[in-house]
Amino acid sequence: MSEFWLISVPLDKASSQSLEKLKRAASKAGLGSSFRFHIPELKVGTLDVLLGVADDLSRLDSYTEGIMRKTSQCMAEVMEQSTDKVIENALANGEHKGHRRVPQSPLKVYFQALRALDISVDLATYVTKFQWDRAKYPTALSLKTVTEIISKQVSQVEIELKSRSTAYNDMKAKLHGLEQKKEGSLQTRTLTGIVKKEDLVLNSEYLTTLLVVVPRVNNSLWENTYESMSEFVVPRSSRKLLEEEDAGIFTVTLFKKAVSEFKANANKLKFTVREFNLEEAEKQRQEMSRLIADKKEQYGTFVRWLKVNFSEMFVAWIHIKALRVFTESVLRYGLPVSFQTLLLQPEKKHAKRLREELNSLFRDLDPTAAASKPDMGVDIPGVNAGQQEYYSYICYSINISLLDSS
Repeated sequence: MSEFWLISVPLDKASSQSLEKLKRAASKAGLGSSFRFHIPELKVGTLDVLLGVADDLSRLDSYTEGIMRKTSQCMAEVMEQSTDKVIENALANGEHKGHRRVPQSPLKVYFQALRALDISVDLATYVTKFQWDRAKYPTALSLKTVTEIISKQVSQVEIELKSRSTAYNDMKAKLHGLEQKKEGSLQTRTLTGIVKKEDLVLNSEYLTTLLVVVPRVNNSLWENTYESMSEFVVPRSSRKLLEEEDAGIFTVTLFKKAVSEFKANANKLKFTVREFNLEEAEKQRQEMSRLIADKKEQYGTFVRWLKVNFSEMFVAWIHIKALRVFTESVLRYGLPVSFQTLLLQPEKKHAKRLREELNSLFRDLDPTAAASKPDMGVDIPGVNAGQQEYYSYICYSINISLLDSS
């Protein structure tokens, strides 16, 4: 299951015992897996500031998740792959190069080893082995300042994502437009790449070369009649440049003064004289070559940017979850800061049973929530804003699936 539940309960004997019972029950009955999720002690500030930060984090949570998913969707579109393939590319860096670390815990050593090997970790591993990034989000700063840092980071990614996406899609649309001109019948599509300089009489004061579309069934008629369409046609000047299933392109050389007469007679026999400008065709060819090269270059650059910034958004998002748990825990359980967290990964078919077990073990924390159905939360106006369900314990869902936007 790609969903995790990040829960918080008071740091007291009764809650600690209940947590242990929960972990044993979940493990024994196969209800799900549990993981340690360490949240460092952060600067609380005043109650008014804390309430404001809680509201800001609620909005920032949804905003960041939205940008993260837009980034993954853009990656799928640019790479022209299904979303499940993109998930393979959706990795979160345990740490980033250049960040200073104090290698104390085994987890830090683990992530440093990954960094040394230039390896990223998958999303589930990052969540289950979460380590607060003190270099990016210093714990010495206030909650409000840390929240503002993340908000600014997400806004910058959103702005650049829009800019890069627009530039890439515009370039792709131009290339697609030129490619479409090369499709269709010989009656309408561009002749760039079909007609070469050596196929034409150029720089002549009197002579010119016309390009004529001849239905395949009328090839013999063309060969027998083109010289008689005007007395000023150069004998035996016709050459076939391309033949397809239904028609072919032929050249014919004649005096410029006879062009109108030739076109009129050709039209009577269902032959189509195509307009062609060698200079325009060459410009179009060069433009297509340039766009193909640009797309190849921009593709690599854009995909790398998407991967890096998806990782950045995911890391920021999980830190927001941690900030919300910390803030809500202080508001719910009071000061001094005293709470404990646990990350649960429910087995899909047993999610309801695991929720029932949680509600049963922690019903005494809040009688209001305990009075609701055992497998459901209850909406409390003004409490835990931004969290869809309210439980007797604190719980935030983390859905790492990129297959949908839920």
